[in-house]
Amino acid sequence: MLVQLAIRDYAIVDSLDLELHGGMTAITGETGAGKSILLGALGLCLGERADAGSVRHGSERADLSARFDISALPQARAWLEGRELPSDDCLLRRVITASGRSKAWINGQPTTVADLKGLGEHLIEIHGQHAHQALLREDTHLRLLDDFAGHAPAVAELAATYRQWQDRRRRLKRLAEDGDEMQARRQLLRYQVEELDQLALEDGELKALEEEQEALAHAEETLREAQFAAECCDHDEAGALHLLTQAVNRLGPLPGSERGHLAEALGMLDDARIQIEEAARELHRFVDTTELDPERLAQVEERLGEVHRIARKHHVMPEELTGLHQRLHAELAGLEGDEHDLEALTAEVEALRDNWRQQARAIAEARREAAVRFGREVQDQLAFLAMGKASFRVQVESSDTPAPNGLDSVCFLISANPGQPARPLTKVASGGELSRISLAIQVVAASHSTIPTLVFDEVDVGISGATAEIVGQLLKRLGAQGQVMTVTHLPQVAAQAHQHLHIEKQARDDTTLTQMALLDEAGRVSELARMLGGVKLSEHTLAHAREMLDASQRAHH
Repeated sequence: MLVQLAIRDYAIVDSLDLELHGGMTAITGETGAGKSILLGALGLCLGERADAGSVRHGSERADLSARFDISALPQARAWLEGRELPSDDCLLRRVITASGRSKAWINGQPTTVADLKGLGEHLIEIHGQHAHQALLREDTHLRLLDDFAGHAPAVAELAATYRQWQDRRRRLKRLAEDGDEMQARRQLLRYQVEELDQLALEDGELKALEEEQEALAHAEETLREAQFAAECCDHDEAGALHLLTQAVNRLGPLPGSERGHLAEALGMLDDARIQIEEAARELHRFVDTTELDPERLAQVEERLGEVHRIARKHHVMPEELTGLHQRLHAELAGLEGDEHDLEALTAEVEALRDNWRQQARAIAEARREAAVRFGREVQDQLAFLAMGKASFRVQVESSDTPAPNGLDSVCFLISANPGQPARPLTKVASGGELSRISLAIQVVAASHSTIPTLVFDEVDVGISGATAEIVGQLLKRLGAQGQVMTVTHLPQVAAQAHQHLHIEKQARDDTTLTQMALLDEAGRVSELARMLGGVKLSEHTLAHAREMLDASQRAHH
């Protein structure tokens, strides 16, 4: 249930905070006072499209928020919990800047407009003033019947099966049309993958081969130079080791005082002798253990030659071969998989078609049963709206043309007077009759809705007199089940409400602002009198208004 609506700098509203309650709330005001502003602000909180024109002139941004009590709305709570959002409260907020940019929040967490709209579908249902025009489209009839009967989950499942069926049909058609081309591609891929399988080049192998080839190709030169370096270290009297030993031996016997000045040099020479001795030992070990391997060099060069040959063949760099191998293998696996197998795909298409037809037949049967109940309930409401002689029924016809929502077409038929044949609602000429029929249908649809907050925007247009009072009673009856907000120009409807919200446009300092407030009893009498008799209120009009309000409110108890 909507419990609070806050509006800042929106359209011609400066600042407004409304506390709302259950039951029926009438929203009234003179033409142009801004009743649409209230619904527009609520619509923006629920994810409708915004633009810079929403921001009040001279302001930087419009800030709108709507708070809902969702304690009795398990679907809304589940929606919030599924997105890891707090579910003990529900606050929707929307900010639109003067440049037209928009931001949205749910319970203080940034969100998308699409999420606002998705959550809003669990919170509120709006019946617009042009709903009777929508009833002139037969696709609306099918949707209303399905909503009435609670078919939405089954129809959604049917549509999903239909989309999957059509997707497989298109794929099957492509396979059949491109069979020869795909077969040629499959054969080429098999050859290429088999060739790369035989090459079996592993990750990192190319670099290892290149390093090994370089080492083997220069092995003789490396061995020769290592031998020369070893001899430089310890070859007889010409070797560095022999010369360093001589230097240490010559400096060692010097007198103590002189040797003290040369102690650092002597230590460095001794360290160098040890380093040269270890280097010589490593060089000799390398020379003694290294063997020339021309056979291995030939093998490595042959392997490298094969890698480069296949790389040139595929017009890639040698290091790209392993990636190419993986891609070609994946493409071949896809082409040879079950989903691309003509026979398997044909069987899948047939199974999906049979599944869809079975679901569609079950929904068609359920629609025919629901059509009888829907027609009966609308008929009862028409009688309540002074159209008791009219005859209303719902016609469900099935065809052989598959569609996402089934095989059925739904048409609302009406006979306004006894003896006249029932005709499609689209053929009804009288605007007043169409308004009443539309209202009856909307009331029936709303009475079966699981959404507790219903908004009716001037759905009573074209209705007057005693029928208007009956319309008010209908809306009041709906309000008793939850929360109904109705924008109306009819005092007979407004008098039935549990609360009365008045909207007024005021000019102040060259600025036009809209004010909204819940009326007390005296305010309600004055507003009903205005609606009855215009601007100049006589005692007779006020008395009439008070009598109308008293009579309507007594009916609540």
